[in-house]
Amino acid sequence: MVNEYLKKIERFRVLVMGRANAGKTTILQRVCNSTDKPEIFDGKGNKVWTCRVADNPECFQRGYHDIRHELVFQSNPGFVFHDSCGFEAGSTQQFDQMRNFVAEHAATTRINERVHAIWFCIPMTDYHRMVTAAEQKFFNECDTGHVPVIVLVTKVDALYLTAIRELLDQGLTIAEAKERATEKQGELLEKWLGHLDKCKFPPKGYVSLQKMNQEDVDCTSLMECTANMLNEEGLQRLLISTQQSSIAICVKYAVDK
Repeated sequence: MVNEYLKKIERFRVLVMGRANAGKTTILQRVCNSTDKPEIFDGKGNKVWTCRVADNPECFQRGYHDIRHELVFQSNPGFVFHDSCGFEAGSTQQFDQMRNFVAEHAATTRINERVHAIWFCIPMTDYHRMVTAAEQKFFNECDTGHVPVIVLVTKVDALYLTAIRELLDQGLTIAEAKERATEKQGELLEKWLGHLDKCKFPPKGYVSLQKMNQEDVDCTSLMECTANMLNEEGLQRLLISTQQSSIAICVKYAVDK
């Protein structure tokens, strides 16, 4: 039976983290079926900043600087997003702010301010950088408690060329390399993810996202993975009912439950 307090939660709240070129904004747009930038509010519901792509494509990045701010898309106000705001660049102060935010919003008694999931976006365009120092610091030092951390592996398409090059270096012909490229791509990804699994607080799950630049891309895998990692059935229901990616996942969840 769903806990009574869960019935009072109005919106699904996600902390979004990751490198600057991970495509975080694009992912949120796809999840919310929008091409606009989100409206930004303080914790009391006051609008503090807003921008549309048509006005200035870069203004969103310049104004996007407070982890406490709530990012909401008009197309789907049932989601509330927070951005980790740059600790990935190596700022100790911002890392501490992020960790304090997670600790506070994972267990706050104000149920409508709780963070329900963390999406950590890592692009495979930086495959050879392996795991950055900031990522290692997060997964070794930041205990998120019951809030699941899900790694969103973005721009996976970039691994294809890396796979081709490595196969050619092994002496394969171009035709042979193309034939084995998909398999090799999977091996490279699995090897990379293995570095995170060795950390003290590894991710609860992984989702591979491709072609997120396409407006009609399917986000069902992200919704399913997030729902499966949640430890409360009520939160699962909230997420499934909030997402607009797939009617099929709503039906599947209803049948399974």
